[in-house]
Amino acid sequence: MSEAANYEKSIKRLEEIVSKLESGNLQLEESVALYNEGSELAEKCKKALADAELSVKIAKEE
Repeated sequence: MSEAANYEKSIKRLEEIVSKLESGNLQLEESVALYNEGSELAEKCKKALADAELSVKIAKEE
């Protein structure tokens, strides 16, 4: 799977997690697990964006 596909999949999952957390209909343990999963996904997305930004910057310099 390409980086772009992984990024899009991660964003979709983050949206699902946010929706579930905002519903307020979860047990504490499930909320914590979803929060942790979301935090990890957000970090991966942040890194992917930083990598893409660096690639664009390098390409512009060439």
